Amino acid sequence: MGLTKGNIKKIAIKTLMLEADAVKTLTGYVDEDFVNCIEHIYQSKGRVIVTGVGKSAIIGEKIVATFNSTGTPAIFMHAADAIHGDLGIIQKHDVIICISNSGNTPEIKILIPFLKLSGNTLIAMVGNRESYLARKADYVVETTVAQEACPNNLAPTSSTTAQLAMGDALAVSLLELRGFTPEDFAMFHPGGALGKKLFLKVSDLYINNEKPMVNFDADIPTVIIEISSKRLGATAVLQNDRLIGLITDGDLRRMLLSGIPLDKVCARDIMTKNPKTVSSSTLVAHALETMRTNNITQLPVVNNQGYVGVIHLHDILKEGIL
Repeated sequence: MGLTKGNIKKIAIKTLMLEADAVKTLTGYVDEDFVNCIEHIYQSKGRVIVTGVGKSAIIGEKIVATFNSTGTPAIFMHAADAIHGDLGIIQKHDVIICISNSGNTPEIKILIPFLKLSGNTLIAMVGNRESYLARKADYVVETTVAQEACPNNLAPTSSTTAQLAMGDALAVSLLELRGFTPEDFAMFHPGGALGKKLFLKVSDLYINNEKPMVNFDADIPTVIIEISSKRLGATAVLQNDRLIGLITDGDLRRMLLSGIPLDKVCARDIMTKNPKTVSSSTLVAHALETMRTNNITQLPVVNNQGYVGVIHLHDILKEGIL
C-alpha cells in the first residue's frame, strides 16, 4: 500500500474499527464466571494481585492503577519476577488475576502451579478458553478477539485493548457495588483537580494573602497605597471593624476617568456597597462559581469574627481548579 494521506487514514480507521469490534465482542463474555469474579473480589478480605508477562503485564499495571483509584486495593506482580522471589507479595486472602492472551506462555505455565499451591482464588483473563491458564483457573474472564489489528495478526493490539476494557468493566462493577462516590474518588486523588474541588476550602488559600482594608473615610491616596501594597487588586472598606464595601482597582480607574478631584471623595464614595462575600469554610470550587456568576475576580472572606481577608481568582487558578 502506497504511503499517501488517504492510505494512512484508511489504516488508522481500519485499526480503530477492528479494536472497536473486539471490545464490542466482550459483551458476550460477561457471563456467570464474570459475575462470580466480581462477587468473590467484593467479598474478599484481601487484595487483588494482578500478574502477567509482556504486553499483558503492561495492561495489568493499568488495571491495578484503576482498581486502586476506585476503591479496590490491588498490587501488580510481574509473572517473571514472581518466580524469582516476588511470590512473597501474595497473602492468604488475596485474589489473583492472571492476564494472558494465549494462556500458554512459559512463564505462566511455571507460575500457575505455585499460585495454586497457595490456595488463593485464581482468575484467568485469557483469550483462549482451552489454554493451560484457563483450565487451571477457578474463574475465567474471557477476552478472545477475532484478530489483532496488526496486519500480520501478530502484534498485541486488539487483544490488549480487549484486556484493558475488560479490566475497566471489572473495576467499574466493583466501584458501583461499593457505592464509591466522587468524594471517595477525591480522597485517593488529593493532588488532582477533582480532589481539590471537593476538599480545598477558601481558608486554605486566603491565609497566604495580605489583608487589605481601609476605613470608610480614608482618602483616595490611602486607598491607592493599600490596594497597590497588598497586590490583590482590591481592598475592603470597614466601619467600626465591620465590612461595608469593597474598592477594586477598576473602581479607582472609573473614578479618575470621571474627573472628580481626589480631595473631594473618600473610600465610602467609590466603594461597592454590600459586596459579594464568601465564608472561609466554603469550598474553593463554590467561590470560583460565585466569581464566574458575578464576573468578579476578588471576594472578601468572612467568618464568625467578621472580615478576615481576600481570595483572588488567581489563587484558585494556581491550584488547577477551572
